[in-house]
Amino acid sequence: MKAVELVNIVKTYTSKNHTITAVDDVSFSVEEGEVFGLIGPDGAGKTSIFRILTTLILADKGSAKVLGNDVLKDLKEIRNISGYMPGRFSLYQDLTVEENLEFFATVFGTTIQENYRLVEDIYKQLEPFKNRRAGKLSGGMKQKLALCCALIHKPKILFLDEPTTGVDPVSRKEFWEMLRRLKDQAITILVSTPYMDEAKLCDRIALMQNGKIFEIDTPNNIVSGFGKKLYSVKAENIFKLINDLRAFPQTENCFAFGDSLHLTLKECDTDQRKIIKYLDSCKNKNVLVERIEPGIEDCFMHLMKK
Repeated sequence: MKAVELVNIVKTYTSKNHTITAVDDVSFSVEEGEVFGLIGPDGAGKTSIFRILTTLILADKGSAKVLGNDVLKDLKEIRNISGYMPGRFSLYQDLTVEENLEFFATVFGTTIQENYRLVEDIYKQLEPFKNRRAGKLSGGMKQKLALCCALIHKPKILFLDEPTTGVDPVSRKEFWEMLRRLKDQAITILVSTPYMDEAKLCDRIALMQNGKIFEIDTPNNIVSGFGKKLYSVKAENIFKLINDLRAFPQTENCFAFGDSLHLTLKECDTDQRKIIKYLDSCKNKNVLVERIEPGIEDCFMHLMKK
């Protein structure tokens, strides 16, 4: 049995006679015990998919199942077996850490003590702040509390909507380490993120933009299928450099990446010497061109251009 199955899901929103298609004929499945990532920028449709799967909104078209339960017919069962952590912190800010946990445990007819082993690693980090109001926690601690509350009823599947957005790098790393430990306990995890560097931490990923899925595969397979030579290009004036490279007849794709540009070319026989010669003719200074290996972000940008 698949943990998640979506078939031809469509979701639109209408406002002032304007219709936006948030999810556009999306189909995919997730295996039990898998960490599956929805990767894409804001507005890609990730949250709408999560809200459909957690029975919070209805799709306009298509069908969806969570562990064999239909999102239209089996709402109660899906809510009992699912843990959902929305992108926006949605716990009770006036309640303490401990009071929030006790509240969510009571809602699901359980206790903190009954499922303590599942949240123990996370709760140990929160315990020094157990009497602090949730609204007074740091961003990283809020996310850990939200994860605890999503786990307290021992769900079989977790839906985590951009759980590390706005969190510092150390807390992001700790959060993903916690997810790997949860996977070891046979919990299926669906996670969405706009951070391309987090994609490689998933078993499989779906790259999304404007409600559509470009590709679904393992991170390694997506990167190995890039199929183009990729160059990192630097120069003294980055603004002039990007304009010159985009005017270069052999340029297929060129975008900023930190303090350099990532460049792919239309023809494989165009090498570094030709790039340097062209940039020198455009009066660029201190030009540095080197061949590099692609990452998930490069693959995403390449697929967007197709």
